[in-house]
Amino acid sequence: MQDAGKKIKALFLCAGNSCRSQMAEAWARVLLADIIEPYSAGTAPKVLDPLAIDAMIEAGVDISGQRSKSVDDFKGTAFGLVVTVCSAADENCPVFTGAKRNIHAPFDDPPRLAKGAKTREEALTHYRRVRDEIREFIAGLPEMIGAEK
Repeated sequence: MQDAGKKIKALFLCAGNSCRSQMAEAWARVLLADIIEPYSAGTAPKVLDPLAIDAMIEAGVDISGQRSKSVDDFKGTAFGLVVTVCSAADENCPVFTGAKRNIHAPFDDPPRLAKGAKTREEALTHYRRVRDEIREFIAGLPEMIGAEK
């Protein structure tokens, strides 16, 4: 799937681009910098989630400088890989012509799960679990897409 020496442009897509897709973009940047050029966007972008920032900082990855972007910002961009990380994005994802691979990898929505949390620490539990699941998914991505690390 990848030309020697050329990185795969990968778009991680979610509805709000405030949490899961931001985490995926950051993990890809950290874990797969040699093969993936990561981007993230949302079908209806919101502000970057502060608890997502905190959960990622705990794992040693600072996403505070990232910003939410609209999928419309990437019209005309040739992605080799498009990964939807929530069902809403999968259902509403525009077609990216030229994407060699589309993967749907739905992860639970930490903000939705944390709504009933009584404390910040309790809310962060959901963010940490999803953060770690996304990290594991990203780490396994080269094998899934047939790319060499």
